[in-house]
Amino acid sequence: MKFEDLNLEPEVFQGLDAMNFKEATPVQEATIPVVLDGKDLIACAQTGTGKTAAYILPLLNLLTRRPSEKDLVRAIVIAPTRELAQQIDMQFEGFSY
Repeated sequence: MKFEDLNLEPEVFQGLDAMNFKEATPVQEATIPVVLDGKDLIACAQTGTGKTAAYILPLLNLLTRRPSEKDLVRAIVIAPTRELAQQIDMQFEGFSY
């Protein structure tokens, strides 16, 4: 499935282009529409299958749609290790370029 088939904001598509993402992986294809519908989910997949983008992209989409308020925490991402937190941060930076 191509990312264009998902209901994402233009700014998110710009981030996808910046990161050279063209097609959704199976885990992204299965999870992004669910998260965009505002539902919770748990997903398991092997390393390198795109799990991080599977929740970052809908989160960035939501943050783009809703105007921000000054000094308001809008999202929290919790990671079990510093290394994983750094990897997640790099993905956020790449997609929100």
